[in-house]
Amino acid sequence: MESRLAVVSGGGTGIGAAVASALVRDGYDVLVVGRRADVLAAAAERINVDCGRSDAVVPVTADLTEPEHLDRVLAAVGGRPVDAVVNNAGGYLAGETDTLAGTAAYWRANLDANVLTAVLLTEALRPLLRRPGGRVIMVSSISAQRGGGGPYSAGKAALHGWAYDLAAQLGPEQITVNVVSPGYVAETEFFGDRMTPEGHAKRVAATLVGRAGLPDDIAEAVRYLASPAAGYVTGQILGVNGGSVLGR
Repeated sequence: MESRLAVVSGGGTGIGAAVASALVRDGYDVLVVGRRADVLAAAAERINVDCGRSDAVVPVTADLTEPEHLDRVLAAVGGRPVDAVVNNAGGYLAGETDTLAGTAAYWRANLDANVLTAVLLTEALRPLLRRPGGRVIMVSSISAQRGGGGPYSAGKAALHGWAYDLAAQLGPEQITVNVVSPGYVAETEFFGDRMTPEGHAKRVAATLVGRAGLPDDIAEAVRYLASPAAGYVTGQILGVNGGSVLGR
């Protein structure tokens, strides 16, 4: 039987690497896509060693804001049916807002990183999604629901509206589309050196469970949505935030 194939963007570190590892444990072959070849290669090697399969994870270096780079992803897929697309690429990009030109660049950079990457990867792979049974999963953010991130929040919220449209379009083909919306997750590169002990404590205190999230918490939610068990779940926003924002 042909093994299942997943494509995970932003798959070199943090949540993306945890998602890749979780899907490999479920028997997937995984392509991890990102801009940093060395980081992707290291993640792929680590997961392959852990699972005992030398080719379970294959790195693909591509900037998903550049349409021509999608050819690299398609070449790595090689015409195989794609069972799951996990759009995890993105992040908060700082910028200057003292001028309108600076504001425009700041917003464009964040929207490109968080929205365009998902749109281009999904559209490139859309013809190859397995029918029936394909899965499209967006990784959003709690800031899409409560604000606080300016263009980053706006970009992640845009994924929600687009996921609803895509779910309606692909539902008749038995392809599901869902969003995982993480709260505060430690042990990622998201905050860089900006996180302080006070900031960490404040975010933990805002949860109902009294702890920070971990990449594996988000990966398990993605794992569920990618599984056959979630075949009747589509067009949904799954908050994984320790109760920092309640369901709505």
